[in-house]
Parts: sequence; structure tokens; C-alpha cells
Amino acid sequence: MSCRSSAPFQRLRAALAAAVVLCTLGGCATLPSGKPDARDPYERMNRSIYKFNTAVDHAVLRPVARAYVRVIPRPIRTSVNNFVTNLDYPTTIVNSFLEGKVGDGVSDTARLVVNTTIGIGGLFDPASNMGLDRHDADFGLTLAKWGIRKSPYLMLPLLGPSTVRDGFGRLPDWLLLHEIETIKLFQNNNYVTYSLFVVSVVNLRAQLLDEDKLLDSAYDPYALLRSAYLQRRDYLINNGQENPEEDFPDAAPDEGSDSATPPAAPGEPGTAPGGAPPVSPAATPAVTPPASPPK
Repeated sequence: MSCRSSAPFQRLRAALAAAVVLCTLGGCATLPSGKPDARDPYERMNRSIYKFNTAVDHAVLRPVARAYVRVIPRPIRTSVNNFVTNLDYPTTIVNSFLEGKVGDGVSDTARLVVNTTIGIGGLFDPASNMGLDRHDADFGLTLAKWGIRKSPYLMLPLLGPSTVRDGFGRLPDWLLLHEIETIKLFQNNNYVTYSLFVVSVVNLRAQLLDEDKLLDSAYDPYALLRSAYLQRRDYLINNGQENPEEDFPDAAPDEGSDSATPPAAPGEPGTAPGGAPPVSPAATPAVTPPASPPK
């Protein structure tokens, strides 16, 4: 691996190290009273990381995303979202086939071809009008389909909500788009690469602005985000055939467990719920900045 390609890893390690140091200096997070959530055995550490992530988000990402939405007209923002989503779509195609969803894989491939050609590089989304719906697939979901269905909740520094399974699943998805270089168009220009990374992060954060009020007004924002993420992933794992609330029931705030249902999908097109500030995302479906350094 060249020095240039190793630089993003060095930056990522530095960011993770900073997060660990800040969490350590801040002391152990206070856990709510009541019975601990069995899905979150690392809750004390996760809450410390969540506090760090929220501070970064409120200081940098949220103001930038608000300015982006305020200044950039909605049609342009829609095209930007279509473009970065289309660049990331090869991971969906590969994982659809790995999950045994041959029909979805074929449809996903056709969607990528249509939006890249007729849609002018993905700026527009004619595939949806042709009945080629967007699917959610990533390696975390693939691992769940292969049998790792339950996994401890994990809050990742700067990346947001995840699980141990989904955290490991990020690596193959990243390698698919970057090291294997299924998308090579922008690899030789660092300015374009980093610009795409910034645009994808701002775009993702802008998709989640509608959820800010819900999180800010929640009795326990951390628990709300945890419940939303786990419910969304469980819903995707079960192909929408089961009610996720059966596995993740709500409880009153004074019982020390999750107290709300997942937030509704944001108003912007092309993004599903499940992600939340900071960069995350969450999303829900995991969104990896295309052809860019790792987050």
C-alpha cells in the first residue's frame, strides 16, 4: 500500500485515539437507574463515546449541515444525494447477491446502470420511475443473514451507532469501494477524493436534521438512538416481515430503558432512518462515503 493510501488510516487512528483520550479524561459516563439493557453490555463506554460524538456534531457538523440546507436549493441537494448514493451502490449490489437475494441483485445492478447512464452519473434517479426500487444491503446485514443475528450494541467514535457485527461489516464494504477500487474514477485526484468525502458527510448529516428536535427533546437521547438503530437493523434483517417492536419494546423513562419508537424517515429522498448525528449514521442503512478516505 502506498504512503498516500495509508494516510487515511493514520488519520483514522488519530481520530479514534483522540476519542478514547477524551472519553477517558471525561470519566465514566453515568448509567441510568433501572435494569441494564441486555443488548448494550458496553453501555458505560458507549455513553462516553456518544457524549464525544455529540459534542463534535454540535460544534461542527450540525451548523455546517444547517447552512448547507439553508443556502443550497432543494433540487440541487436532491441531485447531490442521488450522486453520492449512486457511487456507494456497488456495495448494495454485492451484498444483495451475498445474501442470496438474486432478484434484488439483478434489480440493483440495473438500477446502477440506469442511473449512471440515463441519470447522468447518478445526478438523477430515473430508475425509481422505472420501478427499480432502491434496496438496503451491507456486509453487516450479510453477516446477519449468514447467522450472526444478535450482536452487542456499539457506539463508534465519529461514526455513530453500530453493533459489533455491523462495525466489522464496515471493513469489507470499505475495501470493496476503495482498496479493490471498484470505483476508480476519482482515485488519482486527492482534491476530488477529499471533496467527495466532505460532500458525502455533509449530505448525510443534512438528511438527519429532521431528527434533531426528536433527539434534543428526548428524556434519554442515547437510549432513543440505540432503540431506533437496533429496531431498524432488526427490521432490515427480517425483510420487514416482523414487527421490530416485539423484540425491542418501549418502556417508561423511569425504568431505565428505551422510551420511544424510531424517528420517522427524514424529508430528503434516498435516505432511510436509523442513523443519527454525528457522522453516522446511521443510519441506517450504513452509508459509506464513496471513493473517499475511510471515516
